[in-house]
Amino acid sequence: MAAKVFESIGKFGLALAIAGGVVNSALYNVDAGHRAVIFDRFRGVQDIVVGEGTHFLIPWVQKPIIFDCRSRPRNVPVITGSKDLQNVNITLRILFRPVASQLPRIYTSIGEDYDERVLPSITTEILKSVVARFDAGELITQRELVSRQVSDDLTERAATFGLILDDVSLTHLTFGKEFTEAVEAKQVAQQEAERARFVVEKAEQQKKAAIISAEGDSKAAELIANSLATAGDGLIELRKLEAAEDIAYQLSRSRNITYLTQGQSVLLQLPQ
Repeated sequence: MAAKVFESIGKFGLALAIAGGVVNSALYNVDAGHRAVIFDRFRGVQDIVVGEGTHFLIPWVQKPIIFDCRSRPRNVPVITGSKDLQNVNITLRILFRPVASQLPRIYTSIGEDYDERVLPSITTEILKSVVARFDAGELITQRELVSRQVSDDLTERAATFGLILDDVSLTHLTFGKEFTEAVEAKQVAQQEAERARFVVEKAEQQKKAAIISAEGDSKAAELIANSLATAGDGLIELRKLEAAEDIAYQLSRSRNITYLTQGQSVLLQLPQ
């Protein structure tokens, strides 16, 4: 009797395990920000896009292909030429995501690795087309315009493949060695020209200052000569009194006591 009970329990457990395996193989999960495309072995890729959550399928007949529909970044480096035939190294940063409703077409025509197959080729194509419209200098001074044109053209091109570009930006822009050396040489020449112009202007100012100083000395000498001719020794006596007044003021501020002997005409050296 006990053997029959254990045999029944074993059969029930086996049936339960098989049923659990079948149910488990018939369920699949679609995480947040993802979508699923169903491939049917008899009917091919279905046009229905499955949203987030847990869903059923026919085991061994249907298979879910999960796509990440969140924005993802990708850097695409490109070497191209400008309008004046200068080599330009550009790195473009792209935030992209697939159009959810077009996932069956993307999977059928391109595959799961659509970003690897599409983005490098169309980015290179658009960058070469846009950069060729500008000179090397314009790529620097009009960088915002270049970035906007690249973004507009690349967004339109990516839409034909079922891709949405949330952001397109130029993150790196350098030129060839020859152009860089030419720019540096031009900057050095401009600095030397500015320095030479400063030296010339300084010499002119010094010349003007010397002329003004000479004219002032000449005018002062003329005034002194006129004063002597008019006042005679009176002007000299006035200058002596002014000098004596200045000496007395300096002595009054000195901490040392200074004596002048009677009849002494030599001025004592004042402390600094």
